[in-house]
Amino acid sequence: MSEFKISVMKELTNQQVRFTPHARLQEQVSKAETLFAEIEADRVYPYQYICFRLTDFRPETHTGLMLAGSDLKHDLALFVKLVERSLPPLPIELAAEPMLTLEEVSKQFNVSTKTVNRWWVLGLTARHVLRNGRKQLGFPQSAVAAFAAKHRDQVERGARFSHLTDTEKDRIILSARNFAAQGGSLTDISRKIADELGRSAEAVRYTIKNFDRAHPESAVFPDHSARPLDAASKTMIYSDFQEGQPVDLIAKRFGRTRSSMYRVINEVRAERITSEPVDYIYNAEFDDPTREAEFVGPMPLEEEFFGKVKAMRPPKDVEAHMAHLYERPLLSREQEAHLFRKMNYLKHRLNQRQQELDPMRARVQELREIEDYRSRIQYVRDLLIECNQRLVHNLATKHLQPGQSLDELKSDANISLMRAVEKFDYGRGNKFSTYATWAIMKNFARSIPGENTRRARYVTGHEDLFESKADIRTDEQEVLATADAAKSRVNRLLEYLDPRTRDVIRMRIGLNGNEEMTLEQIGQHFGITKERVRQINVRGMKQLRERALEEDGGELF
Repeated sequence: MSEFKISVMKELTNQQVRFTPHARLQEQVSKAETLFAEIEADRVYPYQYICFRLTDFRPETHTGLMLAGSDLKHDLALFVKLVERSLPPLPIELAAEPMLTLEEVSKQFNVSTKTVNRWWVLGLTARHVLRNGRKQLGFPQSAVAAFAAKHRDQVERGARFSHLTDTEKDRIILSARNFAAQGGSLTDISRKIADELGRSAEAVRYTIKNFDRAHPESAVFPDHSARPLDAASKTMIYSDFQEGQPVDLIAKRFGRTRSSMYRVINEVRAERITSEPVDYIYNAEFDDPTREAEFVGPMPLEEEFFGKVKAMRPPKDVEAHMAHLYERPLLSREQEAHLFRKMNYLKHRLNQRQQELDPMRARVQELREIEDYRSRIQYVRDLLIECNQRLVHNLATKHLQPGQSLDELKSDANISLMRAVEKFDYGRGNKFSTYATWAIMKNFARSIPGENTRRARYVTGHEDLFESKADIRTDEQEVLATADAAKSRVNRLLEYLDPRTRDVIRMRIGLNGNEEMTLEQIGQHFGITKERVRQINVRGMKQLRERALEEDGGELF
């Protein structure tokens, strides 16, 4: 039933599915069902006549082509099935008459669902309907009654074939329990039992499902979907999916369907997206939709700017910890204003999309759009920070006092710079460097006196003794520069890992100023076992080593 027997019927079906409006396709389905009932298997029919009956169009090609009735009935049934499948499902509430589900028809005639599907091929009318948000087959009640009256012998034969004695049913349930205890799906177990009893797998499967439906408290395969998933389970499903585990495997472990797993994944993904607040500087010009292309377009002289980026090189005698100052040129006033407007406009649009998003009904396309906004915002923000690193270095150098660490001052200044990027209002017409300088100076006014006080508490009183001894320590700036370079390389290599593995490694070894976390603590954070955390960490470290060796043949860890 999966392949056409007549090539021209296959071509006709493809043409109708691809190019015919839905309303017209619905008419053709009805015409094909009527024609199917008229065709006699032992006769032949002109193709032009068949095409005219289906489409009201008589083709000029294939003149004289005759189609065997038996093959034509097969292909007409397939035509109905494929064309009907291409139509949008009809909401069950809008159906002109009561619609029976596949299971309801199966139960009414005491046959398997597979038998009902065979009846569909024989002319039983079926339509795809939307019931409780799910697409499924619906059989018009009148069509079912008409089919049963016309094919009485087949219906009775199907019921007799599917009928099992009570002893056989008890044996099936007992065997199913034994196999289920050893592990295995309903489909696999049904096949094993069917081979033992000489019955069809569908009849065995139908018996097990009927028993489970009638005895939910002692079901062979309990219906886990009847119980809602808790937050921890949803988080675990999402995390496993992020790791790359197949959805089929996740669904089997939780006793759910693939579609329900995708709904959970989208729900958790949407909740995480919408839970992150968007802080931005609003401007009235953001409400003008005609200017969106201007707001998100390239900044003035963008090609020239990135041409300078490619050409920039740090001087040969510059210290390692200062090399990053030569990675980005300074921004012009116009470029700076454009980037701040672009960043805040993207945040404005992101905030609107998050407000409109319903986590329970979020679509993948909507989530990707929101994540794209976040990625574009992060790119602009990082560019603004990178282009102001010289300002940070100059201010930190000016405020450096004896005994202080330049890197600690720069770290403090960078924190102030990041906050300033988020809070700067480009609409006031000021230069960002003025605002950022004020923010960094204000932070220094608080942090430097506090640092001096802290150091004063630990004066030993033996400074002359220390000064009289030879200094055999390594150069502090060299050590810090080496550490910075190593940290920068580690962070860069981490970007090649998936987000979850990257976070696990950072938590485990305490990167970015965080304390080291135990396997159990990390497992609680992600909602997984500590053994799973260990596996993720080992795999991630192996990937980092391989990446480091690919880059320069050196050992990283």
